[in-house]
Amino acid sequence: MNHPRPRSAYVHVPFCRHRCGYCNFTVIAGRDDLIEGYLKAIEIELSWLGQPQPVDTLFFGGGTPTHLKPEQLSRFFQLVKKWFLPSSTAEISTEANPEDIDAETVDVLEQAGVNRVSLGVQSFRDAKLQTLERSHSADCVAECIESLRPVVRSLSLDLIFGSPTETLEQWQADLKQALDLNPDHLSTYGLTYERGTSFYSRQQKDEIQPVAETTELAMYEFAMHTLGNAGFQHYEVSNFAKPNHRCRHNENYWFCHPFFGVGPGASAFVDGKRQSNHRSTTKYLQSVLAGNSPIDESDELSDIELAHERLVFGLRRLEGVNLEAFHRATGRTVSGLVGEPLSRLVEQGLLEMNDEVIRLTKKGLIVSDAIWPHLL
Repeated sequence: MNHPRPRSAYVHVPFCRHRCGYCNFTVIAGRDDLIEGYLKAIEIELSWLGQPQPVDTLFFGGGTPTHLKPEQLSRFFQLVKKWFLPSSTAEISTEANPEDIDAETVDVLEQAGVNRVSLGVQSFRDAKLQTLERSHSADCVAECIESLRPVVRSLSLDLIFGSPTETLEQWQADLKQALDLNPDHLSTYGLTYERGTSFYSRQQKDEIQPVAETTELAMYEFAMHTLGNAGFQHYEVSNFAKPNHRCRHNENYWFCHPFFGVGPGASAFVDGKRQSNHRSTTKYLQSVLAGNSPIDESDELSDIELAHERLVFGLRRLEGVNLEAFHRATGRTVSGLVGEPLSRLVEQGLLEMNDEVIRLTKKGLIVSDAIWPHLL
C-alpha cells in the first residue's frame, strides 16, 4: 500500500518551570541545564530526515516551548524550519504559558512566522490557578493576549473545568471572562486524575476530591451552549472555534493523516507506522547525542487497524465520519468493520447514523471516551 508523505510535523519541547499536579505529559522541570543539549539533539534528529520536508502545519508543543530564553527559542525555530519547510499558507502553532510572554518573546514568535498561539490560561480565578499549581496569576492574561494579538492570526485559550471544589457558577464566570477577551479558539478540558500524577496520588489518599459527575456534566453542557451562542463552532469533543480558526494541525490527526514527530515523547505516523520516542528527556538526549535512535515504541498498523483508527479519530469530530469517504479510504464499510458494537451504540443513543454519515449524539459526546474501546 502506498502511503502519502506527511505534510504536518510536531516538535516537542519538554521544559517547564514546574510540573503541575494534573500533568501527565512528557515534561521535565527545573532542568534548564539540559536545554543546550536538547537543541543539539533536536538538530541531530532532524538531520536524520535526510532532506528538508515541506509541511502545511507545524506545531510546537510541550512542556512549554516559550519557556526557552528568547535567544534559545529563536535558534530552536530556525533549526526546525531548516528541515520542516512551511508552505506559504502554513499554520505554525506554538503552545505558550502567560508568564513567559514578554515583548522579546513576542518578537521571536513574529520573526519565526508563528501565526497561531495556544495559551495555557486554564482559569481566571487565582484560587483555582493555585489549586491547579499554575505559575501565572489571572491579572497577566489580558496583557499577554494584547501583546500577542498584533502578531498572530489565531489565538486559542485552554481552560480546565471541574477542578476540586469548583462550582458551576465559578466555571460560568471563567468562561465569561474568556469570551470577554475575544479569542478565536477555545479548548475546554474536564480535569482528569491520570495515574503517575501527584493529583492521582492525592486522590487515592482522599486529599482531594473530584467534583461530582453531575456538576462536571453541567459545566460541559454550559460550555457547549454558551460558546455556540457566541458564534463558536463545536468541531471536536473539547474544541470550539470561530469560523476559519479551527486548529488545522489537530484536524490532521483526526483525519488520520500522516505526520512527523520530533523530540522526547513525540509520536509520528509515517508510512503506515506509528512510533514514539522515549518519554524520558534524559534518555532521549543520551540516545540521540550518542547517535542512536530515540524511538521507544514502533508499530506497523495493518489495514484493518488503520480503518479502526480512522473511524475513532473521525468520530471525535462533531461532523462525524462520511460513510462514502470512509469506504473510499479504507475499502471497508463502517457496518462491516464494527457491525455489532455499532448497532448497540446506536440503539443506546450514543451514535446516530444515516445513509451519509455516522456521528456522536449529544449523549454520546458527553461520554465519548467510554465509547472508543468498543470501536477499536
